[in-house]
Amino acid sequence: MAQDERRNGGRNDEIGGQDSIESRIWGLIVGENTNEVGLTMSANAAKPRVFKNFIAGKWTADGTKGHFDNISPADTRDVVGQFPSAGSEEVMEAVAAAKEEYARWRLVPAPKRAEIIRRAGDIMSARKEEIAQLMTREMGKIVVETRGDVQEGIDTAYYSAGEGRRLFGDTVPCELPNKFGMSVRMPVGVCGMITPWNFPMAIPTWKIFPALVCGNTVVFKPATDTPATAVMFVEVLLEAGVPEKAINLVCGGGSSVGNALVEHPDVPVISFTGSSDVGKRIASVGGQQLKRISLELGGKNAMIVMDDADLDLALEGAVWGAFGTTGQRCTATSRLIVHEKIADKFTQRVIDRVKKLRVGNGLKDGIEMGPCVSQGQRESVKQYVEIGKNEDKATLALGGNELTSGDHAHGWFFEPTIFTDVKPNMRIAQEEIFGPVLSVIRIKDFDEAINVLNGTIYGLSSSIYTRDVNAAFRAIRDIEAGITYVNGPTIGAEVQLPFGGVKATGNGHREASHTVLDTFTEWKSVYVDYSGKLQRAQIDIE
Repeated sequence: MAQDERRNGGRNDEIGGQDSIESRIWGLIVGENTNEVGLTMSANAAKPRVFKNFIAGKWTADGTKGHFDNISPADTRDVVGQFPSAGSEEVMEAVAAAKEEYARWRLVPAPKRAEIIRRAGDIMSARKEEIAQLMTREMGKIVVETRGDVQEGIDTAYYSAGEGRRLFGDTVPCELPNKFGMSVRMPVGVCGMITPWNFPMAIPTWKIFPALVCGNTVVFKPATDTPATAVMFVEVLLEAGVPEKAINLVCGGGSSVGNALVEHPDVPVISFTGSSDVGKRIASVGGQQLKRISLELGGKNAMIVMDDADLDLALEGAVWGAFGTTGQRCTATSRLIVHEKIADKFTQRVIDRVKKLRVGNGLKDGIEMGPCVSQGQRESVKQYVEIGKNEDKATLALGGNELTSGDHAHGWFFEPTIFTDVKPNMRIAQEEIFGPVLSVIRIKDFDEAINVLNGTIYGLSSSIYTRDVNAAFRAIRDIEAGITYVNGPTIGAEVQLPFGGVKATGNGHREASHTVLDTFTEWKSVYVDYSGKLQRAQIDIE
C-alpha cells in the first residue's frame, strides 16, 4: 500500500448515499469551521467527503450496513463527511487481522513499541491545530477545548512511551535456597476499544496507546458522532509506524459493530467508555466468556462550596465545571452543593456569570459554549428540563430553552440552565443529564454536604471548596468517588493519575497512569530453581 494512502485514510471526493446517522441503539454516552485545514471543508459544500474504515491493513469505503453522514452539530448544513457503516463481517475481518499481527507485535521489544507511540505524540503535536479544528467541527465543543483534547492525547503518548521502559514487575525472595522468584507483565491479545464522542481524541489515546505499548493489537470502534477524528488518529498511528494490522478502525453502530466486538471469542479485552446501562450489558455479555471488561461509565458529580470558601475561585470553578463542553463530560459538575450561609449570594453570582456565557459555533472567537452533540442529545436535555420544572418546589432560575434563531438557527444549541431549590432526591439531582444543566442544593453543614454528595448511584468525580484543611482531608477520606478535587472543579484530570470511579461509574478498572497497565497485561509469576534437585516448596520447609 502506498505510504500516502496509509496516511490519508484513502479518502476521496466521491459522492455516496445520503443516509442519516445510524441510530445508536446502544446509546453510547461518552463520545472547531473558520479555516479549511487538512480534512476540513467549508460549510454547505456540495460534495461530502468520503471517509473509509481501516481493516486488515486496507482502507475501504464499503460498509455492509450502508453509509452514514457525519453532520456538524453547530451547523447541520455542514456535512463533515460520509462514512461506511460496518457490521459483523467487518468486525470478523478486523479481529482476524489483529489476531494474526499479535503473534508478531508481542515479540517486538517494549521499548521499541514505545518509540513508535512517542513518534505518534510528535505527529499529533505537529498536527494539533488541524485535529482541533476538525474535532470542533465534528463534535461541537469550542476550539480552545479541542486543543486541550488533542494535548491530552499528546501527553498520553509521551507518558505511555515512558512505560515501555518500565512495565515493572516484582522480584521477591523465595522461601527455599537456590530459588529465584519474579513476576512479569505479559500482553493479553486483541483489545476491543469502544469510545465516546465527547473526547474523540483523548479517550481513544487513553486506551490504545498503553494497549499497543504492552504488546496487544487493537480493533477500534469510535462513536458514530465523531468518526472523522478517529480516522485522523489512525492516520497518525500508521505514520508513526504502528503495523498495519495492529490497528483496525471499524465505524458503525453499537448494535452491529459494538455487539459483534463484545461477543467475538478472539477478543479477550473490551475497554468501554459510555453509559452505565450499556456498560452493564457489555459486562453481562463479556462475562459469559470471562473476558476482561474495563468500564468507565456515568457520573452525577457534585461540587461543595463551604461558607469559608474563596467565592471568587469557586465561582469560576462552578461555571467551568458545569458548562465546559456544554456539560457533556462524564466529570461535569451537575450538582452544586452550597452552604446555606452563602447560598443566596453565591447562587446569584453564578446565575449572573452564566447569563453572560457566549453560546455558538466553537470555531468562532469568543465563544464559551458550543452546541449539544446531536438533535437526540438536545432532546434529552430538554426532557430533563421539563422533569425539573415539574418536580415539586424546584425553581428554574435560568435558561431551559432551545436556541433556534439567528446564529443558532442551524445547530443543536441549548441555553445554559440552572435550577435552584433542588432537593437531593429529585431526578435532576440523581440522574445523569449530560448537558448544560446545573442543580443547586442547599446544605447546613459539612456532614450534610458529604451525605448529599454521596447520595447517588454514581461515584466518579467530586469537589470541595474550603479554606479549612481539616475539612478538606475529611472530604478526601469520606467522599465516595474515584476523583476528588480540593479548591478546583470536578473536571481537569491529568494523565499521570488514575481515572475512573466507584459504584455505578465503573467496575474497578482505571484508565491513565500506570494503573491502566492492569487492563492490558496479564501477570505471570516465574520461579527459577537452580538447586539441581526437587524442592517441594512448603513441604520441604523445616
